[in-house]
Amino acid sequence: MASPEAGSLPVAHYSVKLKGIRFRAKHGVSKSERQLFQDFLVDVEVDLPAALLPTKDRIDEAFNYDRIANLVVAEGTVASFRLLETVASRVVQRLLRDTEAVRVVVSVSKTNPPTGASVEQATVTLVATAAAVQKDK
Repeated sequence: MASPEAGSLPVAHYSVKLKGIRFRAKHGVSKSERQLFQDFLVDVEVDLPAALLPTKDRIDEAFNYDRIANLVVAEGTVASFRLLETVASRVVQRLLRDTEAVRVVVSVSKTNPPTGASVEQATVTLVATAAAVQKDK
């Protein structure tokens, strides 16, 4: 027996998550951090209107998560910033502005941050809704 098409289900919530989007950039507080490329990881959760859920098992109807990954990398590498909060904020704004997202959760991690103790990652997480950002479409 065939399963029902996704679009025929009574869906209350539709989200796409991407974990571990990687890029190298020159973000950091110190001058030396901004002179050398460092590794950054970004996790993104994008909440979408249920109406965007594909009604058929076809890629052309699906939300394009490759586009999300490319927007994250583009925003994360466009310039050098001192704070992870600034990088995360720019990614949030870009995703809300350039996609159909109604809510996004963005976590930006810097691997091996320069600290007095041994730290594997430093992470900043921001949550925002589309109502907080004016879309210019």
